[in-house]
Amino acid sequence: MTSIFDENGKNIPCTVIEAGPCVVTQVRTNEVDGYEALQLGFDDKTEKHATKADLGHFKKAGTSAKKKVVEFQGFEGEFKLGDNVTVEVFSEGEFVDVQGVSKGKGFQGVVKRHGFGGVGQATHGQHNRLRAPGSVGASSYPSRVFKGMRMAGRMGGENVKVQNLRVLKVVAEKNLLVVKGAIPGCKNSYVIIQK
Repeated sequence: MTSIFDENGKNIPCTVIEAGPCVVTQVRTNEVDGYEALQLGFDDKTEKHATKADLGHFKKAGTSAKKKVVEFQGFEGEFKLGDNVTVEVFSEGEFVDVQGVSKGKGFQGVVKRHGFGGVGQATHGQHNRLRAPGSVGASSYPSRVFKGMRMAGRMGGENVKVQNLRVLKVVAEKNLLVVKGAIPGCKNSYVIIQK
């Protein structure tokens, strides 16, 4: 993340994403596959780390093996196998959705994970234990804890989609996309950008 100034001098927080070049590794058609989609590959990986099946698949497109392969339906424009899709498919001012895996935060308690108040806000039945979950269920009936009860547990590491992020800048020569606000995931993680 970084920040840039707009024409009014306002400081805007933004995220810089390397969005290409992506290679068309397969073109799905209604006749063959029953649906229309474009399969894009991004970020080279060495032959040593690719399976024989992968190498054969990417050889048809005339490209090296890729680390990340994603299908997009309803893609604008005509593309053939082996074509390069660059960041120029986006334009400044339009809105995009960014999907990725959020940062893993490990095993967390109910205050951090679900926003419970603790003793200061006198919620969830704690008496003198600041961050304890309090009561989790009834007694003889139903004699169990209901499904979905908010408890401590693993937090983060989930698929998250952030919608309607405005494209502030498109740097075509470096394949960079600058979007307003934050996106899910850590540095150097893969994200899917949709118009």
